[in-house]
Amino acid sequence: MTRALKFPAFVVALLVCLASFAALDGALARPLEAERKAGLVGDQADGYLGVVKPPAPADVQRQVDELNLKRRNLYRDKAKELNTSLQAVEAIYGKQLYEQTPSGEYFRGSDGAWAKKP
Repeated sequence: MTRALKFPAFVVALLVCLASFAALDGALARPLEAERKAGLVGDQADGYLGVVKPPAPADVQRQVDELNLKRRNLYRDKAKELNTSLQAVEAIYGKQLYEQTPSGEYFRGSDGAWAKKP
């Protein structure tokens, strides 16, 4: 007799969400490359981009704000699609962003502290 594996709906939803991250437009996933390398901005555990040492130059802050609006809309749509909370989707994407962050760039952890990724 063969036993079928049963995965909770939440696990399946998480896998779908993580897989969809790979499909994000490059501009959404890794914008402001020069500013990242200079230590001005970095991704955060909540799935958004932040300014490491405010205030940022006006053009950089504008780009951060625009990107975060796009991310929030994406996360909200994904949360609705998966019937889960916005915070759960933000955390999933935040984990993916951490994994994509190269060594030496800043990342803001869930404790609110900025640190260079080893």
